[in-house]
Amino acid sequence: MTLIIAPTGKALGAVVTGIDLGSPVEDAIAAEIRMALCQHGVLAFPNQRMTPESQVALTRQLGEPEVHVLSDFAIPNMPEDFIVSNVRKNGKPVGAVNAGQYWHSDLSYTAQPTFASMLHAKEVPPGRGETLFASMVRAYETLSDEIKTKIEGCHAIHDYTLAYETVFADNPDRILTEEQAAEVPPVKHPVVRRQVETGRRAIYVNPGFTRRIVEMDAEESRDMLEALFTQATDPANIYTHHWQVEDFLMWDNRITMHMAMSNYEASDVRHLLRTSVTGEVPV
Repeated sequence: MTLIIAPTGKALGAVVTGIDLGSPVEDAIAAEIRMALCQHGVLAFPNQRMTPESQVALTRQLGEPEVHVLSDFAIPNMPEDFIVSNVRKNGKPVGAVNAGQYWHSDLSYTAQPTFASMLHAKEVPPGRGETLFASMVRAYETLSDEIKTKIEGCHAIHDYTLAYETVFADNPDRILTEEQAAEVPPVKHPVVRRQVETGRRAIYVNPGFTRRIVEMDAEESRDMLEALFTQATDPANIYTHHWQVEDFLMWDNRITMHMAMSNYEASDVRHLLRTSVTGEVPV
């Protein structure tokens, strides 16, 4: 089996063919996939017929699977498989509704934030519901020397409850209980982190979960975060994935952030399965 890895030609991302992820994957191939992910930031595998079990098996080959704090949206008896969906049964959502419709890096609010996230598309709105990815490596590399100097050695507070105060403030389908919030208290991470495999440096703040920069006063922190967010979302830093049914997508959260577009009707079904791999403490 030979992987064919074709870069997207954008600031990040590659399309991978020549493999059937629905069948057992050799450990050597899984290691090759992992390194390609570290290099490209985003990998897209089209036309993958995978079961939830095969998705979890591949996830385990890439590292330690995570279990999301919103456990109600996991597949029964398979806590690693998290449902992202706008489907309702008996009036209740079967998965996380409006998931990821803001710029963020998965679980940056935990002590060991997500390394790799994976989504398998079961149903998607035709021609809509794209996901945008930003290269935080290129965003850092193209910063002015002045800003690089200002943020060198700085740290930021990441807090999951920020998203519920802003993005989900008026969304009755997305409620975070006190018990769930207590499981993910705010954490402090470097504003610029290093990818351990390649040594590349990347901006590590995001609008969804980053409250403030510790070493700056409130006004300076707000202005700097806005400048970093603007830099990161420059069109030159973006790869847009146009979903097809049975696409399997994975991304490295340490060097990217992403946002799911909500440009589809409420009647359009968007149903995907998500797994993820725990990362290391950011340095």
